[in-house]
Amino acid sequence: MTQKTTSIPGQFRWSFLLPQYWGIWIVICLLMLLAILPWSIQHRLASALGRFAFKSLKSRRKTTLRNLELCFPEWDTEYRYQQAEQVFIDMMIGVFETLNAWYRPQWFKQRVSIEGLEHIQQAQAAGHGVLLLGTHSSMLDAGGYICAQYFDPDVVYRPQNNPLFDMLIYRCRATIYANQIDHDDMRGLIRHLKNGHAIWYSPDQDFGLKQGVMAPFFGVAAATLTAHRRLLKISKAVAIPLYFYRYGDIKDPRYKILIQAPVTPLPSEDELSDAIRVNQIIESQLRIAPTQYMWFHRRFKTRPEGYEKLY
Repeated sequence: MTQKTTSIPGQFRWSFLLPQYWGIWIVICLLMLLAILPWSIQHRLASALGRFAFKSLKSRRKTTLRNLELCFPEWDTEYRYQQAEQVFIDMMIGVFETLNAWYRPQWFKQRVSIEGLEHIQQAQAAGHGVLLLGTHSSMLDAGGYICAQYFDPDVVYRPQNNPLFDMLIYRCRATIYANQIDHDDMRGLIRHLKNGHAIWYSPDQDFGLKQGVMAPFFGVAAATLTAHRRLLKISKAVAIPLYFYRYGDIKDPRYKILIQAPVTPLPSEDELSDAIRVNQIIESQLRIAPTQYMWFHRRFKTRPEGYEKLY
């Protein structure tokens, strides 16, 4: 019987030098070159690439438009289309911001402000871990980097399918996050919370109803994760909403970290009530900068019997 081998996250393999990975190495080199470009060129490239992606990725465009239609019914058709295109542009801008966070972090100097840091500090001083309730923002790891200027965040991550990309991303994130916790490592996640760590966690995507309930999101029933209730109950951690976003002139952007007071009581005795509260928190965050969210994911894909299909 052969023993199963497990790879160590971020570990280099000699197999990465085989021809099957050469194309990826070229892409990696290209990304590193893009990271050293002036911001004036980066944001122009991002705008052009975002518009191209919006026109080319028809399925993602359709999903984005449908999500915005469901969540912002007050927007007229023309404005909704403009905002959908901006979602793709902001996604590409977020890619360049991530590259800057990985390879040129000094670019963010004097561009970041924070509000509510005392909520994390007080919770940790009282011996509690902190589960930071956030969203899948298009700022990607740039948001993690700007948070790391003020406190030591951990992150829950999902390994990439391609092992070379997974190694690259893991190593780059290691310069930002204190710890990276595999999404399947629940014991590790609980251990870090019990040890007083602050962990970024995003319960804002549709993973079905095995670990969730149907709860309103922007007034539309959506499969909503409830796993964080168990994490909080077992670890005695505190749930604190965190949101980071870009604002101001895109030619000279600024970044804001918004940390709100702990959500109490969470968990309560009512699973549905907790899901509704968390969704309301996420809604309020997204209304600050709507196009900086990954609306191209099918947030309402789970439709149990009795619920109308939306896509």
